[in-house]
Amino acid sequence: MSTVTVQLFASYADLLGAPTVELPLTPGTTVQDLLYRLRSLPGASLLPSAPRIAVNRSFATSDQLIEPSDEIALIPPVAGG
Repeated sequence: MSTVTVQLFASYADLLGAPTVELPLTPGTTVQDLLYRLRSLPGASLLPSAPRIAVNRSFATSDQLIEPSDEIALIPPVAGG
């Protein structure tokens, strides 16, 4: 079994207590599966129901497959003006 590193920013890093987390990755893992695994971590239950996830610096769909070499980031909401 492989692992994948998920990068966390701002409030998401605060919730999980780290800027990155390592999650198990099995063949056929989708973004939705990864989010399910992420929610099992302490503090992750406070994440929004559908956070934005980027794979290789592009927003991903929930059914997108994840590969061990992919760069994964959980993108917090941003405000600006």
